[in-house]
Amino acid sequence: MSNPWQKELWRIAGLVMGGLVLGLVLGSVIPVLLLVALGYLGWHLYNVHRLICWLREGRKFRPPEASGIWDDVFEHIYRLQQRNRKRKRELRRMLKRFHKITVALPDATVELRPGSEQIEWWNNAAARYLGFEYPRDSGQRISNLLRHPAFVDYLHGHDYEQAVEIPSPVDERITLRIRVIPYSGDRRLVVARDMTRMQQLERMRQDFVANVSHEMRTPLTVISGYLETLADAEGCAGEFADQLNSMRQQAERMNRIVEDLMLLSRLENETSQPDPQAVPVAAMIDAITDQARELSADNGHVITLDVDTDLCIRGTESELYSAFSNLVFNAVRYTPAQGRIIIRWRLEDQTPVFSVKDSGMGIAAHHIPRLTERFYRIDTGRSRATGGTGLGLAIVKHVLLRHDAELEIDSEPGKGSCFRCRFPVRSHVECGH
Repeated sequence: MSNPWQKELWRIAGLVMGGLVLGLVLGSVIPVLLLVALGYLGWHLYNVHRLICWLREGRKFRPPEASGIWDDVFEHIYRLQQRNRKRKRELRRMLKRFHKITVALPDATVELRPGSEQIEWWNNAAARYLGFEYPRDSGQRISNLLRHPAFVDYLHGHDYEQAVEIPSPVDERITLRIRVIPYSGDRRLVVARDMTRMQQLERMRQDFVANVSHEMRTPLTVISGYLETLADAEGCAGEFADQLNSMRQQAERMNRIVEDLMLLSRLENETSQPDPQAVPVAAMIDAITDQARELSADNGHVITLDVDTDLCIRGTESELYSAFSNLVFNAVRYTPAQGRIIIRWRLEDQTPVFSVKDSGMGIAAHHIPRLTERFYRIDTGRSRATGGTGLGLAIVKHVLLRHDAELEIDSEPGKGSCFRCRFPVRSHVECGH
């Protein structure tokens, strides 16, 4: 038991003993004890009143002077107040730092009110890129200020895994990539980043690749023509046959790279497809399979077909041919002699799926996310030896993106690989329509 409580008990005992003695002297013990009890209660009520007044004033820092148990009560409350004031000062400093950080962020940041589209706060970048003004736009619905249909659909769709790109309402030459970040239950943060410079650099890269590829076609054609002439010449054919053959192979490889680069550039630069038609995929697969058997030559690959001849999809035939042929030819190149390749074209869960499965060496898991990058090679020496350009899967990815399809890759070292092109249900059409 602490000292204040001991003192308080001694105080009570003293008051009781004094009341008894006084009551015996006066001959009225009970009335005197009642008066003592009322006096003790009044003293407590008086201190409660002082406590309430002290807490109500708030401005008074030091506690009132008191004795007994109330001195301990005032002292404990005073210490709690000190700790609370210290915490408040620390919180204020943290909030000020946080506010300065968010204001200084280069990305436009907007905080929405809980469970609502109303704007609660925004930083300087939001005022610059989105045109928000204080206090005019405080409390406004963000969909009323950013009315671009793509953003409104994105905001109301509640699928925030991907971002959406729209022109800035302040300057249409500025492209903003906007992402909504849910946090703290029903709160949302809207973050917009200026992607104009990145888009300009990407367009410069695309234009550079397209121009260089186009300019390389003519000299390569001339070189290939002279090499054929030299190979047919009697004086050169025997003495330099091996060198000329190697030069012709490399010229052909360069031609394939240039053609693939030009195709990639076209796929990237064209914002929309040509008028899609019903594509007879079964006939296309037959033609690709014939070429694959020629490419296999003496390797003796066993190529098996599992094709629904009545299954067609709506799309661009030339692009789909490029995608499917790249997958099949890759399987031939990277599957050992006498290996097995299965080509399927079927409905799976009502979605059209083209797949190529091989019994090749397989691919380690850490390579799979990067397979569709340009010129990414798992084994550089093997890829060049088999005649690959390193652009095939990049072409496949862009073709599938233009057809709203997905590329799925399943592979394990030593157990082969399976590449699937999964098309949306709406692409399924009757052949001939």
